[in-house]
Amino acid sequence: MKQFVYRARFEVGAKKGIVVTFPDVPEAITQGRDAQDARIQAAEALGLALLSYPLRDLKLPHPRARASGLVPISPEADVAAKLAVLDGFRDSGMSKSELARLLHKDEKEVRRILDPRHPTKLPLLSAALAALGRRLVVGVEKAA
Repeated sequence: MKQFVYRARFEVGAKKGIVVTFPDVPEAITQGRDAQDARIQAAEALGLALLSYPLRDLKLPHPRARASGLVPISPEADVAAKLAVLDGFRDSGMSKSELARLLHKDEKEVRRILDPRHPTKLPLLSAALAALGRRLVVGVEKAA
């Protein structure tokens, strides 16, 4: 099962607040007023950074960082689902027209589904994953 969980470093900033960086996603840098705000900002920064990879025609980085003191962070569920669709489509070798036929959608709508900047509702992302031979699995964990 592929998860979009990356480890983050939380450090006290020079001018109050907490700075968050991701060793595996160097584009994702943010800060928060306190630990709770920093976690929220980190999830958003991670999602935005990861969505930039398909725009630049790059594969998503593999989460490798395991150093102690790093905190696991995931992007929001809708962003993770979008990333899963983009990753699955890239790996499938399928054309946009073929995916449109499988989804019974117009190719314009499939282009929007595959646009990292375009928000897509979770049921449609789940259907796209199914057409790509994947299944969306949702988990819940206790908030920090």
